Amino acid sequence: MTQQEAFIFSGFGGQGVMFVGQLLAYTAMDCGLNVTWIPSYGPEMRGGTANCTVVISEKPIGSPIVRFPSVAVVFNLPSFDKYEPVIASGGLLVSNSSLVDQTSERDDITLLQIPGTDSADDLGNVRVTNLIMLGAALTARPVLTVDDVRASLADHIPAHRRNLLDLNYAALDRGVELASDLLVTA
Repeated sequence: MTQQEAFIFSGFGGQGVMFVGQLLAYTAMDCGLNVTWIPSYGPEMRGGTANCTVVISEKPIGSPIVRFPSVAVVFNLPSFDKYEPVIASGGLLVSNSSLVDQTSERDDITLLQIPGTDSADDLGNVRVTNLIMLGAALTARPVLTVDDVRASLADHIPAHRRNLLDLNYAALDRGVELASDLLVTA
């Protein structure tokens, strides 16, 4: 890991951006790293905009505020439009190509267009789009391992959602597979 990575997860309320940000934060804590997680909601919870920032560092974090994230994971077009221009040079943009039909013209970032929603639908539940996108992001930017995420997911998933654990694992694996295919052809 580099000294510090700043992730932005952004989409409509109900797409699981807060959960996936929390999961990444828990995973970082479980691995002994310093972490901050800051949620931000639009005027409506479900259907409005939602995003969260996760900063992961080996050293103490001076500020949880991020102007230029190193990684942006965007679930919809408004999020793409908002965060694509501010990703730090050398950064990563993971875009849900099921809902975002635009591409980046920037040549100083890596763009992964992942059909997250369509792939989650293929798995039987669009609610795991978030884990597909996380698996893809961590494949391209391995700040933490997917195995670390699996362990944290098992430790932190609410009891009433434990029946979805295997589906969540399958979604992580699908994200790894999709990103790996794209990275090999790039």
